[in-house]
Amino acid sequence: MSKVIVITGASSGIGETTAKLLAKNGHQLVLGARRDSKLQQIVTDIKAAGGTAVYKSTDVTDLSSVKALAKLALDSFGKIDVWMNNAGLMPHSEFIKGKVDDWNRMIDVNLRGILYGINAALPSMRAQKSGQFINMASVAAHAVHQGGGVYSATKAGVLMISEALRQEEAAAKSNVRVTVVSPGAIATELVENVTDPTTKAALEKYYQQTAISPDRIASSIMAAIDLPADASVNEIVIRPTGQE
Repeated sequence: MSKVIVITGASSGIGETTAKLLAKNGHQLVLGARRDSKLQQIVTDIKAAGGTAVYKSTDVTDLSSVKALAKLALDSFGKIDVWMNNAGLMPHSEFIKGKVDDWNRMIDVNLRGILYGINAALPSMRAQKSGQFINMASVAAHAVHQGGGVYSATKAGVLMISEALRQEEAAAKSNVRVTVVSPGAIATELVENVTDPTTKAALEKYYQQTAISPDRIASSIMAAIDLPADASVNEIVIRPTGQE
C-alpha cells in the first residue's frame, strides 16, 4: 500500500537514500532540508524514475518551517502516514575545547528538530487513527566516548522522547507507531560537521576504514514501514559488521 512519507534531512546520506528507495517502491515522498538545490535534484531524480515526490526548504530548528513541511504533505496528498525525523549533526569535540556553538547546534537540530517534527505531524496522525514516526538516533545513544558527550546526550534524548511517545500513543489507542533507528558508522556527511581539526581527522580515518553504505539503513527503515499495522519495530540498531 502506498504511503505518504515525510523525511527531514533529506538532501543527502540516509535521508536521500531512503527517499529514493521508498519512492521506487511506490510510496509518495515529501522531502525537507535546508539545501533547496539538492532537494530539487533528488525530486527530479525520483520523478525521472517514475516516482512521486515534492519538496520544501526546511529548517528543523524553526517550528514554523517544520509545520510548513507538514502542511505541504497534507495539501499535496491529504495525509501523513510516516514522518521520518532524520536531520542530525555530529560535531564531536572534547569539552575542554569549549565548542559551545557546536553544542547548541546539536541540541537544536538533534533534539528540538525531533520535537518539532512530532508537534507538526502528530495531530493529523491522531485524527486519522494511524501513522508512524521514524526517529534517527545512533549507537552513540547507547554508549559514550571522549569527544562525543553532547552528541551522545542528544541521541540518548531521542531514545527517551521516542519511548515516551510510543507509550502515550499506545495508551491513546491511536495506532501511531514509533521506530527509533540507531546506526553505527555510515558513509554520510556527518563527519563534515566536525569543527575540531584533530577530532575530524581521526573520525575521517575511522569512517574510511569502517563505514557502510546508507543503503543498508534505508532497507531497514523500509522493512519497519512495510510491517503490518498491528506490529511495530520499536528500535533498529544497525552497524557495520566489523564495528566494535
